[in-house]
Amino acid sequence: MASRGGGGAEDAKEMAADLTKTLKEGERLLAPTRRPDGTLRKPIRIRAGFVPQDEVAIYKSKGALLKKELESLETVPPGYDPEVDVVSKPKSKSAKRNERKKEQRLQVHHLTLASVDKGKSEASSNEDLVRPSEPFESIVSQINEISISENTSVASPPFNSTEGSATGDQAPDIDKRIRALKKKIRLTEVQEQKPGNDLKPEQLEKVAKLDDWRHELKLLEDKKASLEAV
Repeated sequence: MASRGGGGAEDAKEMAADLTKTLKEGERLLAPTRRPDGTLRKPIRIRAGFVPQDEVAIYKSKGALLKKELESLETVPPGYDPEVDVVSKPKSKSAKRNERKKEQRLQVHHLTLASVDKGKSEASSNEDLVRPSEPFESIVSQINEISISENTSVASPPFNSTEGSATGDQAPDIDKRIRALKKKIRLTEVQEQKPGNDLKPEQLEKVAKLDDWRHELKLLEDKKASLEAV
């Protein structure tokens, strides 16, 4: 057995020497290894650039590489929870004071925003309440102008069928008063359609005079008709 083992070793050495002579650039020779029974394995020629399977790098995705890099940068020991440490660790007086100041600033900020929003909503609601009354304000001003024009106009002399010149002078004045009364009545009728609670005192007063104006208008129209008949 010894002689056979020694002969195997000599043969392996000779084979390795022969292979070494024929190695190309970059190739290398793996020395013979011994089997469990004492015999030697043949030497193995390794090509240039060959990497054994167990030395080949395992493919890893970018996510796995990034995770590994982040884990290497972490300075916190495994199993450490910063939140638990913060809860268990008592805060200093200065930290508590800073937290109270921060909470107060946040409360003031929220209150300021709430007051600004409330002011905007109130302003918009006030505008909505004022806008519907604008047409009625213009109507009132027009009625007042008509009243002033009537007061400033010269009163027409009483009708006399025997005076032809007086009849000619009264016709334009009657037409003017009829137009003014019609306009006043039309504007007041628009106000009359508005609910009573929304009318101002002067508007209510004009609505109350509406029947008198209609009666006066009828008298003027009758007078105009009689003048035209003459």
